[in-house]
This record gives sequence, structure tokens and C-alpha cells, in this order.
Amino acid sequence: MTTATDVTTDAAPTTPAGGARNTVHGRLEHARSEVTPTRALAAVAIVAALGFALLFVQEPMLHDSLHHFRHAAGVTCH
Repeated sequence: MTTATDVTTDAAPTTPAGGARNTVHGRLEHARSEVTPTRALAAVAIVAALGFALLFVQEPMLHDSLHHFRHAAGVTCH
């Protein structure tokens, strides 16, 4: 009788289908252990730059393209 392991053929650990990581708390703990401060800062910077562009760019051609992008993303502007 063989026992199941939680390691794939390339020796990478697998994520259990249920259990501790299948909760919000478990996912937050997993993210805290996996996301580096540099990646978190980069993500915040990208979101801030895109948010600034979507909200404050008023060049007509760029504004219209961003306006259409907002609608395509599901944001109701008016």
C-alpha cells in the first residue's frame, strides 16, 4: 500500500483542495508568506498610476479611450 504525498513530480508542494487555505484567513496568511514587500509596492504603484490616469487625464483622445475602457471594465460613469 502506497501513501499519497503532497509533492508534485517536480518537487513543488501542492495546495490542498480544502482545509486551511480555503478560507479568507488562510488565503491572507498564504499571501503574506508569498508576496514580497517589493511586489506589494509595485502592485500599489501600478494601481495608483492607472487610477490617476483613469481619473485625471483630460486630453480628449486619451480621455475618450480611457472612458471606453472604463465602460468595457464594467464601470458605470454616467
